[in-house]
Amino acid sequence: MGFDDDLRSCAELVQTGDADRFQAVMAAPVAAREVLFAIYAFNVELSRAPWASSESMIAEMRLQWWRDLGTEIAAGQSVRRHFVATPLARLLKPELARVIDAMAEARRWDIYRDPFGDEAEFDAYIDATSGGLMWMAAGALGPAEEGVVRDFAYGVGVANWLRAIPELEAQKRVPLLDGTPEGVRALARKALERLLNARKNSGRVSTKSGVALLAGWQAEGILKQAIKQPERVVQGALGLSEFNRRSGLLWRAALGRW
Repeated sequence: MGFDDDLRSCAELVQTGDADRFQAVMAAPVAAREVLFAIYAFNVELSRAPWASSESMIAEMRLQWWRDLGTEIAAGQSVRRHFVATPLARLLKPELARVIDAMAEARRWDIYRDPFGDEAEFDAYIDATSGGLMWMAAGALGPAEEGVVRDFAYGVGVANWLRAIPELEAQKRVPLLDGTPEGVRALARKALERLLNARKNSGRVSTKSGVALLAGWQAEGILKQAIKQPERVVQGALGLSEFNRRSGLLWRAALGRW
């Protein structure tokens, strides 16, 4: 159908709310941009919902709105008019919409200030949020093995999580099970291992669906930084130079690599 007003609004939302993914979409083939902008705009809205109010009940209601939307899309029902929900329902396969419930449930952690209970709980959060998003995007574009996509997404999710540590701590959250330098190194090593394992199995992800994994182009470099210099996490100093960011994205996009 091409870009209508809703999709243009989705693109603007991603540009202002998720600049890295916006750049990844703009480096992707034109044919993939509609669905990616709709999915990433949904993710921006979902991730903001827990922080939209200091009243936990209101935040819960906002998350429930998106859970209900996922149920409606999965059931093939008409959805409520909304500049993100409308194009998402049109472009997303019903079976992929089932992922939304787990993504929204995981985001309930963002509402409260309880720490993660254990490693399994932390991993489940990363898998539901980063993994769910990347699987939804990859599955919408083409065939792929879900386990490979989620392995890669775990590495990307942890890299993004480590970059967010200072802000999470400023919001009185307890984001890490072990915030010591060795604890950070161990988490980054685990995430890097899963990311590299996914790359070894890249043949199980089609070229079309692999475009969705382009959003994780910085993750390897960030995880290696955290392993080498874990103090950069608390300093908020993780990240690649602007030149390396842009050149790395263009290189991967040109070669069809993630």
